[in-house]
Amino acid sequence: MKRYVYINDSDTSPDLYRDNRISNRKYTIINFVPKNLYEQFSRFMNKYFLLIACLQLWSLITPVNPASTWGPLIFIFAVSATKEAWDDYNRYISDKQANEKNVWVVKKGIKTRIQAQDIRVGDIVWLRENDEVPCDLVLLGTSESQGVCFLETAALDGETDLKTRVIPPPCAGLTPDLLHKIKGVIECPCPDKDIRRFDANLRLFPPFIDNDLCPLTIKNTLLQSCYLRNTEWACGVAVYTGNETKLGMTRGLPEPKLTAVDAMIDKLTGAIFLFQLVVVVILGVAGNVWKSSEARKKWYVQYPKEGPWYDFIVIPLRFELLCSIMIPISIKVSLDLVKSLYAKFIDWDLHMYDEKSDTPAHAANTGINEDLGQVEYILTDKTGTLTENMMVFRRCCINGVCYGNESGDALKDSDLARAIANKVPEVVKFLTVMAICNTVVPIKSASGSISYKSQSQDEDALVNAASCLHMVLTSKTGNFLDMNFNGLVLRYEILDTLEFTSDRKCMSVVVRDCQNGRIMLLSKGADEAIFPCISSEQQVRPVVEAVEHFAQLGLRTLCLAWRDLKEDEYRDWSIMYKEASSSLIDREWKVAEVCQQLEHNLELLGATAIEDRLQDGVPETIETLRKAGINFWMLTGDKQNTAIQIALLCNFISPEPEGQLLLIQGKNLDEVSRSLERVLLTMRISSTEHKDVAFIVDGWTLEIILKHHYEAFTDLAMLSRTAICCRVTPSQKAQLVELLKACDYRTLAIGDGGNDVRMIQEAHIGVGISGREGLQAARAADFSIGKFRFLKRLILVHGRYSYNRTAFLSQYSFYKSLLICFIQIFFSFVSGVSGTSLFNSFSLMAYNVFYTSVPVLMSVLDKDLSERTVMQHPQILFYCQAGRLLNPSTFAGWFGRSLFHAAVVFLVTIHAYSNEKSEMEELSMVALSGCIWLQAFVITLETNSFTILQHAAIWGNLIAFYVINFIVSTIPWAGMYTIMFRVCKQPAYWLTMLAIIILGMGPITALKYFRYTYRSSAINILQQLERSQPNTHSNPNLEAPIKNMEREVSPLSVTHPKSSKASVYEPLLCESPSTKRAAGVAAFDFLQASPSRLSIIYSRSKNN
Repeated sequence: MKRYVYINDSDTSPDLYRDNRISNRKYTIINFVPKNLYEQFSRFMNKYFLLIACLQLWSLITPVNPASTWGPLIFIFAVSATKEAWDDYNRYISDKQANEKNVWVVKKGIKTRIQAQDIRVGDIVWLRENDEVPCDLVLLGTSESQGVCFLETAALDGETDLKTRVIPPPCAGLTPDLLHKIKGVIECPCPDKDIRRFDANLRLFPPFIDNDLCPLTIKNTLLQSCYLRNTEWACGVAVYTGNETKLGMTRGLPEPKLTAVDAMIDKLTGAIFLFQLVVVVILGVAGNVWKSSEARKKWYVQYPKEGPWYDFIVIPLRFELLCSIMIPISIKVSLDLVKSLYAKFIDWDLHMYDEKSDTPAHAANTGINEDLGQVEYILTDKTGTLTENMMVFRRCCINGVCYGNESGDALKDSDLARAIANKVPEVVKFLTVMAICNTVVPIKSASGSISYKSQSQDEDALVNAASCLHMVLTSKTGNFLDMNFNGLVLRYEILDTLEFTSDRKCMSVVVRDCQNGRIMLLSKGADEAIFPCISSEQQVRPVVEAVEHFAQLGLRTLCLAWRDLKEDEYRDWSIMYKEASSSLIDREWKVAEVCQQLEHNLELLGATAIEDRLQDGVPETIETLRKAGINFWMLTGDKQNTAIQIALLCNFISPEPEGQLLLIQGKNLDEVSRSLERVLLTMRISSTEHKDVAFIVDGWTLEIILKHHYEAFTDLAMLSRTAICCRVTPSQKAQLVELLKACDYRTLAIGDGGNDVRMIQEAHIGVGISGREGLQAARAADFSIGKFRFLKRLILVHGRYSYNRTAFLSQYSFYKSLLICFIQIFFSFVSGVSGTSLFNSFSLMAYNVFYTSVPVLMSVLDKDLSERTVMQHPQILFYCQAGRLLNPSTFAGWFGRSLFHAAVVFLVTIHAYSNEKSEMEELSMVALSGCIWLQAFVITLETNSFTILQHAAIWGNLIAFYVINFIVSTIPWAGMYTIMFRVCKQPAYWLTMLAIIILGMGPITALKYFRYTYRSSAINILQQLERSQPNTHSNPNLEAPIKNMEREVSPLSVTHPKSSKASVYEPLLCESPSTKRAAGVAAFDFLQASPSRLSIIYSRSKNN
């Protein structure tokens, strides 16, 4: 589908396309209530509670007032709806401000000021410096004589460097008066969300130019939300407006991610629901049997002799309503609230604040914090993630001669300076390609100094290096550029630019030397892209060896090449290139095909080597996280040897003999198959030596493997702790993440650039680094940090604490609901199995909403170990990876605890008041009081660290319970009139509370003490040392518990699939072995394979 935009001609198609009104609202005033209710009831639990609430409206079966369910349900729905309404209102205010902003447009040749929402497709929009672009425009004119303008795109893609935009050649030289009258048509595709691509054609109508077709690219556009910088004015024609702009098409809520904890809670909820059905059926049958046999013998039970046809389902439905509180109605709201607080803790953490870039940590996704504590694989980019992305030109090889090897800095090499002074032809050509073959724009200040604006850090380093070597790029005006070489002014005309793509991996420019009229092709790119294009007559071995040497030093390499073109050759090729550039379908592929026809028989000039230093703390961070059982994969676009050296420097892999690197390579399917089979066999039979074994694969080989050997590579991924994937594309990065997810591993992807976005969004957890490549990765990620080293604290501290707290909160929520439900069930056995409720409606409603919610929410402040201890002993993360705190076993413990406590409360209460002349309301209040006292002590027992807030919440909540009930007891119609006053006057009440506390907490406390003292885990040992010694670092008492922990948590080798684990149950315990695998360090034992040439090379280079 195509779109035809008629420039400055509003009468042609006034209503064909939408206006520029922006709307990001999710609701309207009319549809808010029905739409919000529909969304809330799309969740199974909400449907379930709505069904229960509706059944309670049937007076025949409801054992309590319907308000006991309707009240909490309406409250929870109201909270969710209020939050949605507030968020939507803020979106409305933001849209209103953007829509009502004033802009200048040309209407019938006259410049008019209108609101941004009134812009129509085809209108010419005028912008002044620092103005925001109101819609997607095709640039027609600027105040700069070169026909360029500068754009800040941080709001669009997060990149902080200014972008250069150029006017189409047909518009060059047009004055503002002519731009008011310009007419033409733009043929462009229908709106899409690809902010990196715009394939369109421009045709201006006479008298401006003959009907010549001009191809347009993204460099000819100004996209919505960008800002015009360093340019007095610019104008463009609106092509996409409103929500049809590229930014508007990318808006929307991301797909929600389900954490492992949420998945486990869903399974446990399902299990409780099935248990509830079983209980309801059993009690329903028992109730009907008692009703038909024993009930009619009791004079005080006045059942009718004949009931309606549905009489047999009345008692089961009563028990269904009575047991419905087994599933806590407030668990979703409670979890959402505490997860939001976890996210705030990350935002407020000053230890993860990067002062240099003024970048704090930020949690964009508040729902997956606990997944950070269960990460098993980290897939990381290299450039800008592990390194600084601050490129420095260090060495080069020109015509087989290396410069900078001795001093480590080619710019200070006397031999190179001498060659430049003597104007050695090969050196001059090399510097010319460095200075011209790029997208850099020179900016001359008022003082005459020249600075460069570049979208690539590599290009910036090369142009600055050329300038230091006396080949100075001084200006770019339109298609002409000027250079100064040792005082000699050189002028070139840029005829065509063959842009860099991730598939081509090279860039070329066709230029004409204005001094002699020669046409030349200048190319630079990766060695794998340039070497195949070199003339077969040239000797390239010295440059190949230099590139290998530079890569072994960890330097980024680019190869430079050159070719003279004949006039007729260029003319014929130019026609094909223009035709391909004008295509609206598969333009990129067609252009790449035409480029190949020109990029051949090149003269290899040499290679550059650029240093990208490691970030501070990267080796220590990776070493610590590897001790925590986390596996690392490096996914990079760099060449193989560079990736290996960076991996060695940052403790990604170990040099021989401690480590070994296995290479997967091949030029065709058969070679790749054999290589993969050898590596896989080596991994499978390795079982005796403790050796750090990793594999390395390049993008070409990986493409073959993923297409033909997906299952075998999946097996290899499950066997390997470390992998290096070099020369990979963004799509391959996402495929590797998807592969590990399919193996049921928790993955975390971290990167800093736009090419990492797909990988970040595909992973369970995406982490973006706010780096020199901008904020695009950070904005697409779930979490953003300033430096890679902060990842250690994000996982070990915030991830672990979030997992521990969420595990406790979720299971405690079930515990308190099961406790009150089991008491109801026990009461049914002394009330004729009739489904009568022991507790009144107010007590049931207040139990979940007021009496038990506040103390447990304070668990967000609980810390089982100090942050310092957690960072010093990363192995304790194994417990979280293995799911030791939330699994069917631990849930069985909480289930048993609730059953035990319910039996204690009910039996002690019944026994204490068996001889008292008490009303059922008094018995109910005593039992409810016992539950509240027990839960206060349960939370106290399970809390590891106390603060004033936690004490206030626990004991203040207990006081609030009595205050609330004293107040309610003064209300005659509340059903509890004078109850609290009466029971509190009775000594039996307080003796009953004491007995409940002793009998209920005694066994639990004794069992916990036994485990803490005689079956101490590594965490228990650390807790004891923290209390007895201020410094637990490198304490010898920890070695045995740590090894035991590894054996407990990693009982199986990494070669076993996860599903082969068997469950282990330890009732009444809060910690137990899990069914989930953790990648413990001790579990990875490998045999040494036959040494490969590559492993020997990188081992020797490391030693050197």
